[in-house]
Amino acid sequence: MAFQDNSGDIILDIVLTDEGRKRLAAGNTSFHITQFALGDDEINYGLFNTGSTTALQDLSILQTPILEAFTNNGSSLKSKLLWLPNPNLLYLPVLRLNEIVSPTNPTTSNYVVLVDQSTTDDTITSNAGNSIGYVNGSLVDGMIFGTITEDLGSYIRIDSGIDTEDATEIDSSLIEQEFQIEMDHRFGTIVSRDGIVAASPIAIDDDNIATYILRREPGSQFVKVPSQSQNAGAETIIRGPLSSYVEFKIRSTESLRNNNFLFNRLGSTTTSYKKANNTSQTTNIIDSIVKITGLTTGYSVDIPVRYAKI
Repeated sequence: MAFQDNSGDIILDIVLTDEGRKRLAAGNTSFHITQFALGDDEINYGLFNTGSTTALQDLSILQTPILEAFTNNGSSLKSKLLWLPNPNLLYLPVLRLNEIVSPTNPTTSNYVVLVDQSTTDDTITSNAGNSIGYVNGSLVDGMIFGTITEDLGSYIRIDSGIDTEDATEIDSSLIEQEFQIEMDHRFGTIVSRDGIVAASPIAIDDDNIATYILRREPGSQFVKVPSQSQNAGAETIIRGPLSSYVEFKIRSTESLRNNNFLFNRLGSTTTSYKKANNTSQTTNIIDSIVKITGLTTGYSVDIPVRYAKI
């Protein structure tokens, strides 16, 4: 990896995605370039100097060292450029983690996916009192039940809207119709809030990152249109108009439920969780990230998620 020569010439440095390289290597008719993305990860627009002459105002920006394009999709194009047809917009929508609607509130630092029944609620087993999801008969905040197909435990909800009280409506071209979710496929999969409807990834890359596209459509169990009370701010942290939101839970994979290989290979242990009688419970954990992106605006949020198993 190196920096581009930005001494004066305009250089377009283009690389194929993992899917593009796969189709090119196949040597058949499946390879067609249909989409592209541009990014400005290295640019600090705060360097624009309004006190200088017109020709020199953006000189520091133009001289910013720019990295060559690289093919690792996990680290490239974190800030994609956006084209909007309306030039008169004053505000752009954002995504916000909703921690108001119960039971969406996480623990102090993350959501915790309890990967098996014993970790969730072991009152039906011989080891009663060791679980960290239900403790002394009460549900613990931020615990996502990774095996139960019921509307129990916490879930993740992301709100999309304009986060200012100065806005009264949102431009129709900025309403999020689709949300993209990226997460490690080795640890979990996306399911509906009640745990019944399973979403299917559209792709799983060479780093085991699964990509899901959840669409706003009638009867969707994932992407919802807010009600009047929700739009009034009673159930959202968005201060202005709320356009849509996505909600989901994470189901743990069989590999996490049935053995400890991934916990031993990629995780660690902690005693920060409490079991019955408020005593510490030794727990295997793996920390990961779930990334949610609004495909209309490109705005994204990263949600820390921990997978736990006693």
